[in-house]
Amino acid sequence: MPAMSQKSPCLWTWLPQGSQSPCDRYKHACCTYDGDVYVLGGRDTHCLRDFWRYSVVRNEWTELVCTGEAAPEELEEHSMVAHEGFLYVFGGMLDSAYTEWRCPLWVFHIAKQKWVHWQGKKSSPQTQMPTNRKGHSAVVFGSAMFVYGGYVDMRGSSQEFWSLNYDTMAWSLLDGGSQQASLGPGPRHSHSATAHLDCMYLFGGLRGLREQRDFWRWNSSSRTWSSLKTMSLQTGGPLSRGLQGQHAPVRGRREPELARELPVEVQLHLAGLGAAGHAPRLHRPPQDPPLLRRAGPQLPSRDRRPLLRLGTQTQAAGRQTQALQEQVLPLAARFPGVRGRYRAGDVQPGRGPRRQDARRVFAGGPR
Repeated sequence: MPAMSQKSPCLWTWLPQGSQSPCDRYKHACCTYDGDVYVLGGRDTHCLRDFWRYSVVRNEWTELVCTGEAAPEELEEHSMVAHEGFLYVFGGMLDSAYTEWRCPLWVFHIAKQKWVHWQGKKSSPQTQMPTNRKGHSAVVFGSAMFVYGGYVDMRGSSQEFWSLNYDTMAWSLLDGGSQQASLGPGPRHSHSATAHLDCMYLFGGLRGLREQRDFWRWNSSSRTWSSLKTMSLQTGGPLSRGLQGQHAPVRGRREPELARELPVEVQLHLAGLGAAGHAPRLHRPPQDPPLLRRAGPQLPSRDRRPLLRLGTQTQAAGRQTQALQEQVLPLAARFPGVRGRYRAGDVQPGRGPRRQDARRVFAGGPR
């Protein structure tokens, strides 16, 4: 796939909005149906309850009713999908004792423009239903909605996989307590998922407070999970970090060449150098990288970060060691029975070792 040139037109188009439009928000839900975009809830300075429809053809927002007994309350990090004239909203309630026993599902009838009770379509009493959660994903396959993961109250990230049959409005827990559940993506929330043909594709998310970058596919026919290893569009090879967190080489470039092109602090990080054996943290250089690699023993100014000072000192020590070896080793060959006791301080930058100290060392005299 060729990269876009800088002269290519932008693929985004800014749409000016009228006075009647949604306020700023995040953690809302959005879906499309029959040429319209629906936006529900979210958070601004507080949790929101408003419901909007955007007409793509007319470029116009319309606020819809979101009140009544069947309407949802204030929601955030919920999901919303469309299917055959209905919108299905799940999760996102503020945690309280009231949410422990209630199934957080709401249904909006698009043609009648009103919220309806989803229990009216239920054919049999429910034996199990999902509890309230946030940051989950929801996709539609055929006549069912599939909900994965989410953040469940004080239990944290969940790996529960639920399906809702639209015909009977019955919930089913998929892979519950089975070995297949342990082979899937595992507990996570704030991930993304989408459906294509007969598969659901899931990427990333949070497991606790740790970001995930793995990629999974669920086959609705075989009801199995598969871990996907993707290819990089820039190099044509594997991603630089695989699904197991291992480094992969970049094709066409040798590792030493890559290391020499990196700034000093990145080279130190890759080499594992640092005070007390710890790898230093990366910082953005306050000046251009070539200034950090100039020759000579000059140390950075006091306003430089300690890591940059460490990098310059390490390079200076390397040059001193090389000069010491070039000048002392020929002398050491003349005295094979005497063990040299040179230190880095015996070499002055730009000069050879002090002659008097050299004679004392290789003659075995005291320092």
